[in-house]
Amino acid sequence: MPEPTTPQNRPSNLRQLRESGWTSKTIKDELRDNLLRQLAEGTELYPSIVGYDETVIPEVNLAILAGHDMLFLGEKGQAKSRLMRSLVQFLDPWIPFLDISGTPFHEDPMLPISHAGKQFVAEHAHDDVPIAWWHRDDRYAERLSPGTKFADVVGEIDPAKLAGGVSMSTEEALHFGLIPRMHRGIFAMNELPELDELVQVGMFNILEERDVQIRGFPVRFEIDVLLLFSANPSTYNRSGKVIPQLKDRIGSVIHTHYPHDRALGIQIMEQEAGIDLGGDYPVAVPYFMREIIEQITVQARKSKYIDQQSGVSARFSIANYRTMVASARRRAVILGEQPAVPRISDLGHLYSSSLGKVELELMSSHQMSERQILDGVIAEAVQVVFEQYVDRHGLDEISHIFGRGVKIEVGDMLPSSKYAERLKRVPPIWNKAFEVNAAEVEQMRASCVEFVLAGLYSLDQISRSQSHGTQVYEIE
Repeated sequence: MPEPTTPQNRPSNLRQLRESGWTSKTIKDELRDNLLRQLAEGTELYPSIVGYDETVIPEVNLAILAGHDMLFLGEKGQAKSRLMRSLVQFLDPWIPFLDISGTPFHEDPMLPISHAGKQFVAEHAHDDVPIAWWHRDDRYAERLSPGTKFADVVGEIDPAKLAGGVSMSTEEALHFGLIPRMHRGIFAMNELPELDELVQVGMFNILEERDVQIRGFPVRFEIDVLLLFSANPSTYNRSGKVIPQLKDRIGSVIHTHYPHDRALGIQIMEQEAGIDLGGDYPVAVPYFMREIIEQITVQARKSKYIDQQSGVSARFSIANYRTMVASARRRAVILGEQPAVPRISDLGHLYSSSLGKVELELMSSHQMSERQILDGVIAEAVQVVFEQYVDRHGLDEISHIFGRGVKIEVGDMLPSSKYAERLKRVPPIWNKAFEVNAAEVEQMRASCVEFVLAGLYSLDQISRSQSHGTQVYEIE
């Protein structure tokens, strides 16, 4: 995104600013007024947030209107950071600030808070008080809690200034941290329970008194900042992780959640994956393959072998979707097929994009590897989607054919044209594939055939062995 340029024909000194009719607002009043205006205009407020229209977003809007600092409480991958960043849209596009040296803040020209700012305005004619403009994109800052020190967020005594003869009890001796520097902006602290207790006390001071205390020296500033926090419920609710006084001062707690239905999950997955399915090597993704990818995530969120307190992020679906599409596109390029169509055998490459994105439940999974658990989750997902697509009538007939010693070998690098030939020995599978998708394109037929075979395996109708991208279906 290009850097925003300073708006033209705006006041450039304090006299012009006063004559323009511009008035000071607190950050919370600014957010409230702009939200109310956009609500009245019917503006789409959170276009990139999917699935929260009736649950989370109304609570966020109420918190803004109430002038509350907010905590977003939810598991990983529930758009907490995106929601916090989205509040920037309710800031004015540009606001004026004192364009002078010696002040660490973007100070309100009408209401400076630093000694240097107040003194400069008092000693100069309004024509000689320079004004610059601050874009709203620069008025948001965030920090991840682990490793964050008091000096990073609140500030510290500057030894160099002390050596220069500055008194320790004056603001000139201080090096300010992120929160004071975001005066008139939004500051977000991610993973609040991991924040050091001393820093939490500093945050409490700012929430309660809107002042800064550094090394016992109370330096009072009318700091104007919206504070946002995020946390995982399992750590936030654990006794002692967040000091009670800080919890008590947070105005609104916004509970986030995973998508309530698979279709919303697919919409999020495709939006965030951002894959171009066109171009010189197009990809046609059958809807059942999209459903399987999202259902894998749904099943992982239910699995007793996976730590549900940690959660299974939407990034799990996004990464797996990208891997599946990449595998299909690679095959199509090598074999000269167009379009590329993902198959079940492409899911054999999901290990690389899945491992590390889930945490195992130690008590339940101590005898199973992460790969074994993932294989089980994928099989469950295939079964759920398969039963929604294919009528069970006729499946027993297919099992009987396999019972005569028939073996079908498929794989992620098998040309699509070979599937019709291999399925001659089991005609009912070819027919079942048409229940899934009636398209005659060879690549789509191959994908549907693999789906039927994998569905039969998930229902324990046939067995399967896998090795280096190939899968053999039979009855052992």
